[in-house]
Amino acid sequence: MARIFPLTALVLCCATALSGGSALAQGSLGSPDDWPQHGRTAFEQRYSPLKQINTGNVGKLGLVWHQDFDSLRGQEATPLIIDGVMYTTTNWSKVEALDAATGRVLWRYDPRVPGTIAARGCCDTVNRGVAYLNGRVYVGTFDGRLIALDARTGQLIWSVNTIPQDKTLGDIRSYTIDGAPRIAKNVVIIGNGGSEFGARGFVSGFDAVTGKLKWRFFTVPAPENAPDHAASDKALSSLAYPTWSPTGGWIHSGGGGTVWDSIVYDPVTDLVYLGVGNGSPWNYKFRSNGVGDNLFLASIVAVRPETGEYVWHFQETPKDQWDFTASQPMMILDLPVKGKMRHVLVQAPKNGFFYMLDAATGEFLSGTPYTFQNWAKGLDPKSGRPDIVPDAMWSVSGKTWFGIPGSLGGA
Repeated sequence: MARIFPLTALVLCCATALSGGSALAQGSLGSPDDWPQHGRTAFEQRYSPLKQINTGNVGKLGLVWHQDFDSLRGQEATPLIIDGVMYTTTNWSKVEALDAATGRVLWRYDPRVPGTIAARGCCDTVNRGVAYLNGRVYVGTFDGRLIALDARTGQLIWSVNTIPQDKTLGDIRSYTIDGAPRIAKNVVIIGNGGSEFGARGFVSGFDAVTGKLKWRFFTVPAPENAPDHAASDKALSSLAYPTWSPTGGWIHSGGGGTVWDSIVYDPVTDLVYLGVGNGSPWNYKFRSNGVGDNLFLASIVAVRPETGEYVWHFQETPKDQWDFTASQPMMILDLPVKGKMRHVLVQAPKNGFFYMLDAATGEFLSGTPYTFQNWAKGLDPKSGRPDIVPDAMWSVSGKTWFGIPGSLGGA
């Protein structure tokens, strides 16, 4: 997984004071000054309607306040701003609420993640932020808990362990959470990390009020196609399991496919989109004896928010052995495609292609290289399936391959 370099402080540059807005219900935007969700809206377009900062005055921006964090380790959170309060996370899954206009700390919450848990992480003990709904702040912790806090006081409301104690998961000691939760129809949805060290990917949906588990969706099958009694059972049995070697190393390592970052809810289609990560181990020949596409690795999977029911999938990188995750940010847009407006999902994953899919059906609409790449001759214009260069299959050929993009991706 790619990570950014550490930051040590939260800095606010601002041309206008922040004003309060009305209380936010799920799906409403509230005041234009607010940033109530990870990508501001459910569509995760990260667009602000504010107009005070423009090309004429951007050069006059200056420091208003800064807030030092208590760790020199990496900081990757996207802060939320709701009714003049900024909610953010720091390293070790700590949560802070700040006055957005002054930087004054309103409260702090430390989930006290044991320091030994750092060994589970491939790329620091970072956290990407919180979710908010109806006066509650939700955060996933590095040791696998999902926590609900009172947004006004920071007091704990409930805490649940998201990691099931299941032998089909590979090494449960490798699981982490460093992504931000998402909320869809009163369900808090969270994925887990760990594919670098032997894990089986899954995503869980919890009741936002009680913390009760509502559903779980596994992204790769269990050994011997065993049922999990989960929302994913039918899709894994009929679609995914046939794409894996039944005797590959994945039956011991878990197979990978963790959803460690990108999760998007689209209220128009009423679907949750999951960006699935790399295989475990990376070596395709060892993982699956060099056969099969290994679903749902490096795929976008669409499920129902209230049940986790499978709806569709699109695999961007079959036979992944390059760490070409589909975990990068996704956006929902309305765009003209061949003269017709389409409701689409777009993503630029690590494999170097920019994808556009129909958000309701997963139909492949286009795929265009956004950087130089040498692992695929191109994409099939109808299916979007890559025509993989034979020499790029390094784990099967046993030959040295200098691949572009590398494992950090093409961006």
